Amino acid sequence: MTLGSEWKFSQVFGEQTPGQDIQDCDILSAMEFDKNGDHLAVGDQGGRVMIFERQAGKEDLFECNSRSDSGQFNVPQRQHPEFQYKTEFQSHEPEFDYLKSVEIEEKINKIRWCTKLNRSLFLLTANDRTIKLWKIKEQKVKKVKQMDIDSSVTSENSLLADRSYGQSESSHANGGSIVWTNKNSKFPSHLADITDVASTRSRRMYANAHDFNINSISNNSDGETFLSGDDLRINVWNLEVRDQCFNIIDMKPKDMEDLTEVITSAEFHPFHCNLLAYSSSRGFIRLVDMRKSALCDHNVRILQDGGSHGSKTFFSEIIASISDMKYAMDGRHILSRDYMTLKLWDTHMETSPVATYKIHEHLRPELPKLYTNDAIFDKFDCCLNGDGLQFATGSYSNHLRVFSCGTGNEDGITMEVKKDPNRKPTSQATSRPRRSSLSNLARGFYRQGQDLSSENEISCNLKSKLLHLAWHPTQNLIACSVGSSLFMYNA
Repeated sequence: MTLGSEWKFSQVFGEQTPGQDIQDCDILSAMEFDKNGDHLAVGDQGGRVMIFERQAGKEDLFECNSRSDSGQFNVPQRQHPEFQYKTEFQSHEPEFDYLKSVEIEEKINKIRWCTKLNRSLFLLTANDRTIKLWKIKEQKVKKVKQMDIDSSVTSENSLLADRSYGQSESSHANGGSIVWTNKNSKFPSHLADITDVASTRSRRMYANAHDFNINSISNNSDGETFLSGDDLRINVWNLEVRDQCFNIIDMKPKDMEDLTEVITSAEFHPFHCNLLAYSSSRGFIRLVDMRKSALCDHNVRILQDGGSHGSKTFFSEIIASISDMKYAMDGRHILSRDYMTLKLWDTHMETSPVATYKIHEHLRPELPKLYTNDAIFDKFDCCLNGDGLQFATGSYSNHLRVFSCGTGNEDGITMEVKKDPNRKPTSQATSRPRRSSLSNLARGFYRQGQDLSSENEISCNLKSKLLHLAWHPTQNLIACSVGSSLFMYNA
């Protein structure tokens, strides 16, 4: 597919009606396709995780045997995949660390799919401090229809019915199960249709290893380990061991006043289990080989933009901070997103990126205003397609930006994400005051978040921002979030 191909709206879940207020807990905060693209997991600020499943047959070729008016057979066309809601569960709850007097939000920061085993799905979810491993399994459930019982049933039998059938589940030798759905004092009469129900269960919880907010989790290609990163440390875990991890990177100085940069993102190499990369608030990407040393702080190669454009200003260091980073499937290229640009890196070239794409260059003169209202600290995700030749990220006014490598079109494609282009924008949730971030403190730039009332002086809607998105691994399909709505676009 070329960049000139038309991107169009495909699906929307949880679309907001005009003028409807969005609750803070309903705002989507993370999303991830699984390896095959058959499932999409989406997390929100209320600690919930929703699973969407690819509809069977939607990606097949249509056999067009009828002749067209010209007498020729129609060419079969491939339809884009469509998804349907599967299940949801509460992954995290709000907590309070009494030793440090810190409130731990339930917001889902990251979601990562693990290797599928025995037709069961596994995924990792993380909030600021805790990572959980979840198992999602489909099981056949026989629904039970109810019938009224005679009033002469004894109170003892009624009590037995309440206890045994109120909310219980029994197993059968054929692997199915019966779910008694009666909540009154009634006996079951006969079985209804057998349906597939997805059950979720927390398998393990990995906790007490991070003193700062978790910003990254990444599965290793060995299928056995994963990493978790916060502002100052990166740990490696074994999926089977919940109470022990290995710290491979520690950037915490002896005196916190000497802190100059923090870790912003980390990811394992797609197929070399000993390699990983992590980005920093100074705009650097460090490449690590775990075979060289148990502690990987110094044995690194650094990718940095040596030819940074323009003169240095007060805001140069802030906007250089990398908010997201993704390995391409070839393992050689890395895509990174900072506040103003999207950059493609070749890991064999340390001095400059292969390509730089400007996202909202018209905001550069407005950096002082963006700093005043705290918008300059917004963290945008980035993603790329399976062949690593197309990239996407978000911007303000709910704009989705799509670029293609080697086309000579540095402006790419810009789309406003909404189902109806003539619809009025919905009311966005009122943002909480921004909590003190270690990355902001490291630069000495932290200030309390202020009202975005000055946004009418800026040429975009700062309250409507597309922060999170994911690219389907095999199809030209992009999932992105706008507030509490999940949109999908295909080409």
